[in-house]
Amino acid sequence: MENSPNSGATEKPAASAGTARMSDLKLRLASAVVLGPLVLLIVWYGGLPYHALLCFAGIAFLSEWFHITGTGKKSSTAIAGYLAVAGSIVLFMLGQPLVSLGLIAIAAVLIWLVNGRTLNARWATEGLLYAGLSMLSLAALRNGAFGGQFLFFLVIVVWATDICAYFVGRFAGGPKLWRRVSPNKTWSGSLGGLVFAIVFSGLYIHFSGQDNLISWLVLAAFLSVISQAGDLAESAMKRRFSVKDSSHLIPGHGGIMDRIDGLVAAALAAAILGLALGGSLLDPVAGLGLS
Repeated sequence: MENSPNSGATEKPAASAGTARMSDLKLRLASAVVLGPLVLLIVWYGGLPYHALLCFAGIAFLSEWFHITGTGKKSSTAIAGYLAVAGSIVLFMLGQPLVSLGLIAIAAVLIWLVNGRTLNARWATEGLLYAGLSMLSLAALRNGAFGGQFLFFLVIVVWATDICAYFVGRFAGGPKLWRRVSPNKTWSGSLGGLVFAIVFSGLYIHFSGQDNLISWLVLAAFLSVISQAGDLAESAMKRRFSVKDSSHLIPGHGGIMDRIDGLVAAALAAAILGLALGGSLLDPVAGLGLS
């Protein structure tokens, strides 16, 4: 009898925490069921809807970056950043990749200089460069004749990494990956996400009739690691500024940054790798030698 009050006090918070986690998981799944197919449909269709999606995502990403790092979301700096991101995507869609890159570069330099080269100016400049170059990478990766299939491959790698790392980590537990930055991530989850990303993307490539499977699998492993690094980088940034979610735009998922942090990192890495191996600004995938 003497122990029952203490026992009840310890059980209630545990039950409450479990209920909250289950509710959060249901909300995440509901959002994914609604938004996932819509995003895949737009990626498949390409064209104007795809570039419009990139404009929206790029502006939302940059707005959340500004909010986290202390730049007013409606300031002149922010508006210049939004216009640069949207303008660069429009220019790319019109077949002007060098001009689109130049617009991002000029806007970044102006933001850096006009804001007095302060720490806040550095964060704002880095945010514009990251958002702008990431969206241009996603535009370029979709642009070539092989682009639609590659974008599906990239999305499968990133989503499999993210989803499977979550469930494997919860099931297997074990040592933390980087406790100070992201206390819930484990080595088991990270490795599980990597393995399942290779498996699911490999199945996609096999059933889509592509050759050179080993090259695809090696690339999947590389992009899975980069995706996780992008996720950790955003977690480190939010911890630096004592922010839990980048926004509350997507129910159960937080903001755009929270949802596409791994995707933009992987897309940027894939585009840079493709260019380094001989691809063009309009079609970096051609340099990856996958066909």
